[in-house]
Amino acid sequence: MPDKMTVDLTNCDREPIHIPGSIQPHGCLLACDATGAVVLRHSANAAEMLGVSGQINGLRLDEVIGGEAAHTLRNALATSDDPSRAALRMGVRVNETGAFDVSVHRIETSVIIEFQPAAEHSDQPLETARMLISRVRSISSINQLIEKSTRLMYAMLGYDRVMVYRFEQDGAGQVVSEYKRRDLESFKGQYFPASDIPKQARTLYLRNTIRIISDAEGHRVPVVPILDEAGLPLDLSFAHLRSVSPIHCEYLRNMGVGASMSISIVIDGELWGLIACHHYSPKTLSLTQRVAAEMFGEFLSMHLSALRQKQILDTTNDARRFLDQFLQTASHHTDLGGLLRRSVAEFRAMVPCDGIGLWLEGEWTPSGMTPPLEAIAPLADFVGSAANSRIWSTHNLVGDIPDAEAYAGEVCGVLAIPLSQRPRDYLFFFRREVVQTLNWAGNPEKSYETGPLGDRLTPRKSFAIWKETVHRQSQPWTDGEEEIAEAIRSVLVEIVLHHNELLEDERGKADVRQRMLNEELNHRVKNILAVIKALIGHPVQEGRNLQDYIATLKGRIQALAFAHDQVVRGGDGGALHELLEAELKPYRDGARTVSLLGPYVWLDSRAYSVMALVLHELATNAAKYGALSVTGGLLEINWQKLDNGDCELTWGESHGPAVVPPKRAGFGTVLIDRSVPFELGGKSKVEYAAEGVQGRFLIPAQHIHIAETEIIPELAEQAAEQHGASTPLMSELALLLVEDQMLVAADVETMLADHGISKVTTAPSASEALRRLRDFTPDVAILDVNLGSETSLPIAEELTRRNVPFVFATGYSDRAIIPASFDAPVVRKPYEAAALISAVMRVLEEHRKTPPQQD
Repeated sequence: MPDKMTVDLTNCDREPIHIPGSIQPHGCLLACDATGAVVLRHSANAAEMLGVSGQINGLRLDEVIGGEAAHTLRNALATSDDPSRAALRMGVRVNETGAFDVSVHRIETSVIIEFQPAAEHSDQPLETARMLISRVRSISSINQLIEKSTRLMYAMLGYDRVMVYRFEQDGAGQVVSEYKRRDLESFKGQYFPASDIPKQARTLYLRNTIRIISDAEGHRVPVVPILDEAGLPLDLSFAHLRSVSPIHCEYLRNMGVGASMSISIVIDGELWGLIACHHYSPKTLSLTQRVAAEMFGEFLSMHLSALRQKQILDTTNDARRFLDQFLQTASHHTDLGGLLRRSVAEFRAMVPCDGIGLWLEGEWTPSGMTPPLEAIAPLADFVGSAANSRIWSTHNLVGDIPDAEAYAGEVCGVLAIPLSQRPRDYLFFFRREVVQTLNWAGNPEKSYETGPLGDRLTPRKSFAIWKETVHRQSQPWTDGEEEIAEAIRSVLVEIVLHHNELLEDERGKADVRQRMLNEELNHRVKNILAVIKALIGHPVQEGRNLQDYIATLKGRIQALAFAHDQVVRGGDGGALHELLEAELKPYRDGARTVSLLGPYVWLDSRAYSVMALVLHELATNAAKYGALSVTGGLLEINWQKLDNGDCELTWGESHGPAVVPPKRAGFGTVLIDRSVPFELGGKSKVEYAAEGVQGRFLIPAQHIHIAETEIIPELAEQAAEQHGASTPLMSELALLLVEDQMLVAADVETMLADHGISKVTTAPSASEALRRLRDFTPDVAILDVNLGSETSLPIAEELTRRNVPFVFATGYSDRAIIPASFDAPVVRKPYEAAALISAVMRVLEEHRKTPPQQD
């Protein structure tokens, strides 16, 4: 440490411990130029330890340690380009002074060579490490691994105390495992504040994973010179001889410790903890022992990481199995609230906690350590305002709700899971103050030496400071625990939605009349829209620009009719293509291409609700991140009927941004992946290919009705072209039109005339149509199903008896009013010319292919 810098407790977190300007005395150091040829600095004890007389700096390395040794070390340096993995050579003969174990590494523009007298009897580090690793490689429990590791290090290295010290999320640490001399006080379970290991020390623990202090008295050997010609000190970050902070030496001496060693446990690039070794007299560890310990520490880090990942996976799988089982149980229960209340204790086992409680419809069901009843409603209100229907957690409840001080002795941490979109019902997990969960393992009357910097630097004072720091705080909730909570939320919300759907089904019978009124209103509104369309389109003179205007206006009116269907439709389900149109219409603006292709598919109420959620989620994601988010993007949606009656829908995006798979499965991803399999018994598969999201959804036959004779307007033009070549001359057709709205009938006559069908007989009622049929038999007919207070079904029966093909027209949102015995296409109102003509041509072609029945 440069002499001009004073180190005390006020600045220890800024102490430049990587450039102390000195080393420990159990070895010596040479610092050479970048090639390792010329010595530029040396430790003050180098001349005596290496048997060199006179000036060292400026000499060539081979002049200082001999040609053979210099050649050996230069070759070693060539094999290592990572300063954290210094090249090692054991038993190197230096001049006539004896053998040394040597490590050499390059940092910045310096080559640092460290010499330590070789041990007389030293095992090979590889054999020692292999022995240690073989003892723990088959352990499958984290606790057993940690306990066994302390015993092995105690036996191998001979320290008086070996501990595993684990860091918490806030930087504090706890002794989680210990093996020691029997006469020593135990530190197991003790916590230390984050300030006991300053930030810069943690950084060095990551860079240089092993640290040895041979004598806590802190004897220091200066580096000569401390500063080079540029005024810079020597960076000793990776030097194992680097001298020790005087504050840390004071800390060790206050504990009675004479020497120490620590090995970093690094998991996923983060400092998880340390293997900390204490000896109560000076102790120098040979380089071979140090290397073996370093190798064991790296294996322990990897093995511990693997066990932690397995533990997380096992916990997640256990949670998923429990939730799946609970989901199946809930599907058979009508009293969802009662089931949840009875299952509170089972949910407690899913997340480590001291208590759990269910706040459902204003009723409190607790288990374990929880706040008092009068505190629950205010807590639920606060979470509702703070969390916005998302998972919410805190390990310092008093900091968020000052009134929680009244029950801080019972609860300091909360993890809240909302059970609905409205801030009303919650599942709460609770944790106690972390200090209350500790058991001090040592002698409470034990005293320690007090040094110049005060009794702050003793275990008991450190523990007292930690207790003061974490007052009114619980163990923080981890990311893994919050992921499990999110899974619980997804399942419980899904159950609530499913339960609500069952309740809707229960109410269905009572709502039949209301739905019929809605359907009638739907029909009447569509007729009004049809009249408005006819009034706008019929009297206009020919003119290209004006016709373009009318076509645009008709399209908008048609879109309003489809949107009206979506609003009015109740529990009877709906058409798949109409659902797609409603979801994707905002994105069909010419800048992006949306292609829909498939037969008419009617989804029942359950399938319609599920697919509405799934398609909305897919469309929203595509608009935010996928093909619908950029100009030129392409979305292709195709559906078809399979041989077993199921409906297969494929979703394909392309020409959009490169796709990056989601890192975690949020609620939207869970909804897309699980809704169709769970709710409908179908299949879902979504692949995040780089060129665009690809999805496949299989809807079972029992949830759908596929009418291949019904025309989808988007495909009508193509169908008309396909059938046009084989139909008779339009002018020769005699067509019966049954329509109770005069203006709508006139509009249809115009459409038919535009396509060459001029022999049209129009009837406004069923009785008038039957009267007209006494005198003639048409080639084809168009029948409006609803004719005010009657229907056109008697006309359909008469036409069927005469073997005359016909097309139904309706403004209703489903075809339930049409008996299944009539195998006729259905055209939706307001009429689209292409759909109407295509339907007429299709039934005529099928009629010609079908031989007449003999009476």
